[in-house]
Formats: sequence, structure tokens, C-alpha cells
Amino acid sequence: MPSSAKAVRIRLADFRSAPMRAFHMSWFAFFTCFIAWFGIAPLMSIVRDELSLTKDQIGWCIIGSVAVTVLVRLAIGRICDAVGPRIAYTWLLILGAFPVTGIAFANDFTSFLIFRVLIGAIGASFVITQFHTSLMFAPNCVGTANATTAGWGNLGGGVTQFVMPALFAMFIGLFGLSDAWGWRASMIVAGVAILLTGIAYFFLTQDTPEGNYAELRAAGKLPSKGNGGSFADAAKDSRVWALFVLYGACFGIELTINNVAALYFTDYFGMGVATAGLAASAFGLMNLFARTLGGVFGDKFGATGGLKGRVKWLFACVFVEGLCLMLFSQMNTLMLALPALILFSLFVQMSEGATYSVVPFINKKSLGTVAGIVGAGGNAGAVAAGFLFKGALDWQVALLILGAAVTLCSFAAFAVRFAPATEEEAARDFEAAVEERRGLSVATA
Repeated sequence: MPSSAKAVRIRLADFRSAPMRAFHMSWFAFFTCFIAWFGIAPLMSIVRDELSLTKDQIGWCIIGSVAVTVLVRLAIGRICDAVGPRIAYTWLLILGAFPVTGIAFANDFTSFLIFRVLIGAIGASFVITQFHTSLMFAPNCVGTANATTAGWGNLGGGVTQFVMPALFAMFIGLFGLSDAWGWRASMIVAGVAILLTGIAYFFLTQDTPEGNYAELRAAGKLPSKGNGGSFADAAKDSRVWALFVLYGACFGIELTINNVAALYFTDYFGMGVATAGLAASAFGLMNLFARTLGGVFGDKFGATGGLKGRVKWLFACVFVEGLCLMLFSQMNTLMLALPALILFSLFVQMSEGATYSVVPFINKKSLGTVAGIVGAGGNAGAVAAGFLFKGALDWQVALLILGAAVTLCSFAAFAVRFAPATEEEAARDFEAAVEERRGLSVATA
């Protein structure tokens, strides 16, 4: 899709244009997916008691919740390239609603784990979100658009930490349900929410500013299926795998913290379900602006330093993220732990935004595939981190080890390089988008 067809600015009050409808629907869809994906996490102390789960079993649930997402993210990127983001998102949400509601009928560890694994498939929604906004926004603001939609979607990870306990309390207090049925009813609500969102996505969005994939292919404006870039083209690019590692070091860590934070505050600081959920929500709520900052500064560094500038910003974010995680792991009082968690969260989410301010420039013919591989890296990182929390290792030590690993992973950024011709093309496209935006500003003045 040529840059001239894409939006050159983000207008939050615009719900009519195709780019902004995709912007709002994609972040909201990802937001509801995040609540459904991690809705059970703040209720795990209730589930643990009812199903008599051991620490090892809880560890497997943490790993299971993010493991299948690796495979689905790899597949969904290619599906987006083939059928477009509108159809891909619609079906992912509709099909994903079944395991989300299904977990309400789990009655032992095995059935609970199976549904927890299947729910993880909706985590692939992130790839579609980033793919859709990359199709809709020009180079001067694509980093900001990607970061904001993903960040506001990730916000669901913070919101769910207090919304799900509130739903649980409502079902018990107002409807008189038992604890066992309270958490189950809460997950049914989450499942219905993503089902309705999937239906809305089909009717309220289109694939590109010029129309849907099927229409564009019929008009000869888009290559037929299979004539774009291949999975192999994307997979043999070492830069893609460097970004895979970097995204594992930021989004993978965010997923891990989303899974363990409530239990961490319960076990290490003696909090109840509701208060532990509120404390844990401080981490996710930073997505309201922190991931956007990562994209905004990615675009700013892109304006002054080109694609190299974007990569240097990514390195700095991930490096400092690792240091902040090590700091948080050593905090033994709540008064120190919460500020450290918030600082750590700031750099986690800026790192995510910085990553996807680089992704759109790696391989434009296989954009969905690249986004899928890099996105899968986030879940691969979460799977690897999950093993630290399933054994006898103290969770504070586990967090310290993770912090050191993240710091080392940041150096993978130096493997992301661009040819001079690519840098020149990106600079031309960026300037063209800036000039178009200036023209629009003059016309509306």
C-alpha cells in the first residue's frame, strides 16, 4: 500500500475515516482479548484453593497460558498477508470466545490447564493489531500508531487486575454465588465480550484505506494470494530473529509479570485478592501512555537519525528495562516495591513500542509474517521465563535472573541493520508523509 494512501496523522476524535476506525477497533479488540487472556490471573488464589493446585501446577498454568500463542502468532501473520486483518481478527475473536467461556467448566488441574492453553491463542490478536495499523498509517506516524494501539490494548492487562476481582465480588455479593461459581461466571462474561467484539470488527473495519483485500485483488491493486513475500523470505532475515529476541525481552516479561504479579503481592506482601490485584494493576496501567512513548520517540529518532536512530532507541529502552527489573526484584517493602514496579513498567512498555517502530521497515512484502515472527518472540520469552516460576526457586531470585537476562538481550539490537538504499527510501517516504501532513494542516487552517 503506497504511503500516499495512508493516514499521516492520528486524530483520536475521528471515528469515520477507515484508518481511525481501524485504529480504535484494533486497540479495543486487543484490550478485550487481554482481559480474556489474563482474566483468570488475579483470581488464581481462589482457583488454587478450589482445585488444590501445587506451585508446580501453577507454574505449568503460567507457561501454558503463553505457549500456544507462539505458534498461533507465527501462523496469524501469514494469514493476515493472505486474507487481510479484518477477516483474521473476526475469526480469531469468535473462535477464541469458546475456550474463554469453557474454562468456567474446568473441575481439575488437567481440564483447567487445557483451557488455559487454548485461551492463549487469542494473544495472537496483537499481531493483527500491529499489522492493521501498519497498513493504515504513513511512516511519519506509524510507530506512534502501532505503539498506541498496542499500548491501549495491553492496558487490558492492568485493567483486568481489578475488573475481574470486582466482577467476582459482584457475583458473590449481589447474586449470592459461591467462590467456585464467582470466578467461573466472571470468565463467561469475558468470553461473551470478545465474541461481540469479533462481530463488531467485521462490520466496522476494512483492511486498507482503499478497501478490503478481496476487492483490491479483484481490481488488480493487490497481488494475488501467494504472490507476495514468503515466510521463508522473512525467516531467513537475521534482523527478524534479533527483533524476536528483543521482543521476548520486553513483551515476554510483561506477560510473565501479568501472570505472577497478583500472587507475588499476595505471597510476599500479605495482601488479599482485591488489594493484590490493585497493586498488580499499576504495572499494566502504565500502558495508557508508556508504550505510546516508545513509538513516539521511535518516530522522533527516525526523523533525526533514520532507521539507525530507531534501533538505537530500542537498545536503550531494553537495556534500562533489565536494570529496572533487577531493582524491583530486590525491593522488600511495599513502599519501595510499587515505585520500582512502575519505573520498570515504563521501560518494558516503551521497549515494546520501540520494537514495533522498527518492524514495519524490515520487509514490506511480508509485513504480516515479520510482525507474526517478532510477536511470537514475546510469547517465546514468556514461556522461557515461566520455567523460573514453577520450581523451588524463590520468586525474587527468579526476577533478578530475568533482569540480568533482559540486559544481555538488549545487545541483540546491534544486529538490526539497514542497507543505505533502504535508509534513503525510508527517509524519502518519511519526508513525503511529513509534507503531506503539512499540506493538510494548511488546508484545514
